[in-house]
Amino acid sequence: MKSLKNNALFLLYTATLGVIVGAIVWSFLKVMNLGIELLWDFIPSRISFPLYTLCVCTVGGLLIGLWKKKTGDYPEELQVVLGGVKKTGRYPYKNVFFIIVSALLPLLIGASIGPEAGLTGIIAGLCTWVGDKLKKFKKETDELTAIGMSATLGTIFRSPMFGFIEPIESEKDTTLPRTSKIVLYLTAILSSLGIFLLLNRLTGTSSGMESMKFDGIPIEQYLYGVPLALIGVIAGYLFFSFKKLTSLLEGRLKRFVILRGVCGGLLLGLCGTFIPLTMFSGEHQITIVTAQAGTIGATMLLIIAVVKLFLTNICIDSGLKGGHFFPVIFCGICIGCAMSSFIGIDMVFCCSAVTAALVGHTLKKPLATVLLLMIVFPVRLVPIMLFAAVVAAFIPTPKLLLSKENQGEKHENSDR
Repeated sequence: MKSLKNNALFLLYTATLGVIVGAIVWSFLKVMNLGIELLWDFIPSRISFPLYTLCVCTVGGLLIGLWKKKTGDYPEELQVVLGGVKKTGRYPYKNVFFIIVSALLPLLIGASIGPEAGLTGIIAGLCTWVGDKLKKFKKETDELTAIGMSATLGTIFRSPMFGFIEPIESEKDTTLPRTSKIVLYLTAILSSLGIFLLLNRLTGTSSGMESMKFDGIPIEQYLYGVPLALIGVIAGYLFFSFKKLTSLLEGRLKRFVILRGVCGGLLLGLCGTFIPLTMFSGEHQITIVTAQAGTIGATMLLIIAVVKLFLTNICIDSGLKGGHFFPVIFCGICIGCAMSSFIGIDMVFCCSAVTAALVGHTLKKPLATVLLLMIVFPVRLVPIMLFAAVVAAFIPTPKLLLSKENQGEKHENSDR
């Protein structure tokens, strides 16, 4: 009886944790969007200065460099956070305030990154702190940090099953029975996403990406899925090539934190001045690309995708850190739109195949890839996305293209 009562109480704590996670994610994104509106809508509408983008990004890079010089190299990348929690079940929480500021600054100046890396670090630290306080559930609290990260990912990407699958696939063995684990994870994810969507509704806030509409294509056109998947893999090769290059540059300039920040901001500003769609995470720019693909032109869409793949890695390795999921999805959609123009078949089909292959090649987890992309593409395209993601996951990335950290991740994935 006592065990049943404790399980029910811990389930209540987990649901409460999910609500807190959802509220934190919503608050973080709300502050981020308000800051972006101030910097990139309100102020430019009242002043006319051709070099505004370049100045904001360069000064922002300088401030980020100075901040990191004082506080440390935060936030850590998503896979680093997941790896730390996998090994120890914990994440340091004494620097949570520094992580919050460090995660916000690059997003505010328009860095080509997503918010997931910073948010998972923040939530992981807070969940570890909560776990330390719940001494009554000493054995179970080892799960809290991983549960909190699952809720964070499920909420950021508005995909409960992606939040469930992504951390679980790389998680260590735990003390909780499998059924109990599933119940706890889904309770936290659903309560987090529920409060996030409720707050959006109450405040009239946009929920983010909108699902594309797909009216179907002739059955024979599904054969185009094969070359489109291969094009996505080639884009993945390009992503890893850029990652290796920027990692080498980071290694050479590792001690020069401020200089790296300034250089990253300068390159961001230059790219943003001439090709504005290469800035920001790409989440809100997807609608622009799909609506104006014909006007933008296939060649320009390819240029945008290549520049953004490079710029995302530049931002991360220069210190303007964040996640790469949203930018990579955006690049896949740009390439898909270009391919649709070249071969003359449905745009949404092309985008789904290319994007699934690109994300699948970088993530190496086909199921997680499909669950992630269901925020953009309809259920009818799941078979082609799964095909492309599986093909991309099993096509090896040449070792020559991998940076040291990517080689470590590849080895870890192969061990699973």
